[in-house]
Amino acid sequence: MAGTITHHLNFTSSSFLSSGPSSFLPTNQLSSAKTRYPFPAGGKRLTVSANSALKALIFDCDGVILESEDLHRQAYNDAFAYFNVRCSPDSPQPLNWDVGFYDVLQNRIGGGKPKMRWYFKEHGWPSSTVLPTPPDDDDSRAKLIDTIQDWKTERYKEIIKSGTVEPRPGVLRLMDEAKASGKLLAVCSAATKSSVVMCLENLIGMERFQGLDCFLAGDDVKEKKPDPSIYLTALKRLGVSEKDCLVVEDSVIGLQAAKGAGMSCIITYTNSTAKQVAPLHISECHYI
Repeated sequence: MAGTITHHLNFTSSSFLSSGPSSFLPTNQLSSAKTRYPFPAGGKRLTVSANSALKALIFDCDGVILESEDLHRQAYNDAFAYFNVRCSPDSPQPLNWDVGFYDVLQNRIGGGKPKMRWYFKEHGWPSSTVLPTPPDDDDSRAKLIDTIQDWKTERYKEIIKSGTVEPRPGVLRLMDEAKASGKLLAVCSAATKSSVVMCLENLIGMERFQGLDCFLAGDDVKEKKPDPSIYLTALKRLGVSEKDCLVVEDSVIGLQAAKGAGMSCIITYTNSTAKQVAPLHISECHYI
């Protein structure tokens, strides 16, 4: 199969899946337009053949179904400001993750709570309005992270419900054509379940959401991506072999999780993940 995810997806060839986990990555330099429109909006028709060896198509949510990384970053920064989170008493303002740093963090650590835990371990546990003093034991640290994450999740929901967020162009057509050809459809996201449910209901619609053959969120497994647990669990629920599945991901973490489960994986670049997956062209991937 030639071409890239940013140009077209064509499932008509039985050679689309190899005997082992593969990763399909664009070999050309992406323009900003391609990262905004990763699924085909015109030109070649995207087709999903009923004769293909592919039996199940599994989507990540954030960065795949919607361009969400900066929305999450905004929600975290709003939470840090709301709780006046400061890792240093000398900080002139609450913690604020800029675009460049969050892009790196997003591709290094899966899940919101692990992100905060890693950051606070590296930069010091912060003062905040959640607790009278910076947390110094496991229970108080868990309370701080849980409180911030819960508020952040509600803020993220508000952003999604605002009506300003749309699914990435072409993704709904891909879902519909895959479903029409008899493929199983699943969504596996490391994000909080309530957040993912709200995203899917608003962006793909209730009919598509309820028609999924499997839906898993970060709450459903003990280990977050890049651990393959979420995809291994999906295999059991779908009742298929890893060789019969194709995962659509956007990041190094997602790629590692899919490959760890023995699945083939397509990477759809976003503006925040393009630089992170580029080194994988040589070291991690082979092509079909």
